[in-house]
Amino acid sequence: QYKGEISTAFEKMNITLSPISLLSQDQKDTLLNASRAGQPPNFTSILEQLDQNVTEGSLLDLATELEQLADKVGPEVRDDLKADARQLRELDKEMQTSFSVPLHRLKENIHGVQRQAAQLEAQTNAALDKASQAQEFLEKETGNIIKNETWAFLEELLDFFETYISWAKSSLTGDVARCKPLAQTLDNVETITCDYILDSLNAFWFSLGWCTFFLLPSIILAVRLAKFYRRMDFADVNRPPTFNFYKMPRPTTRH
Repeated sequence: QYKGEISTAFEKMNITLSPISLLSQDQKDTLLNASRAGQPPNFTSILEQLDQNVTEGSLLDLATELEQLADKVGPEVRDDLKADARQLRELDKEMQTSFSVPLHRLKENIHGVQRQAAQLEAQTNAALDKASQAQEFLEKETGNIIKNETWAFLEELLDFFETYISWAKSSLTGDVARCKPLAQTLDNVETITCDYILDSLNAFWFSLGWCTFFLLPSIILAVRLAKFYRRMDFADVNRPPTFNFYKMPRPTTRH
């Protein structure tokens, strides 16, 4: 019964929240401008230059031409031309070893920057779309979420209450009911003692209480007045009043 009433009252409850704003329009514009301003320059010409040789011509071709020329000249110049050709080949080999790896890494870094820059604006737009969806979801569903969570908590409390009621019922029917004759006997003794015996003597107890209250002042007053008490003789009562005029002085003892 109570659970149904609580459920009905809870269903009628309306939860109203203030508007929720995750990102303002100025913040959205700032993010979009930053993503557009973060675009890298055009690396096409740079990549074309990196694909070219370090030197204007090929050192290997020049070394080959020197070797061919050495075969046509005399012995005096032949050895010098072949030595120059050898040096050109070693220089080309050294240049390939020294510059090929850094140039390859530089190309990879440029391509990575281009890929990330191309995704920056798209990722920013995706993040803004998710923020807008989250804000719309919160505006529509926050009240229902709070209501559902509150109802779940309320149901848990009601379950505790129902468990307690079940325990109380079982205790009353299974444990307390077994002691009903004893409890009824105690109630009857209390009723007989209080209602039929003590209540009928209320006036007696009231009088006895006031007598006890005035007992001590009466004792003190009696002790104070005892010195004025004198026992009268029989002659003092029956003698005529004129006899007091002829009263003879009597000796008294000193105390």
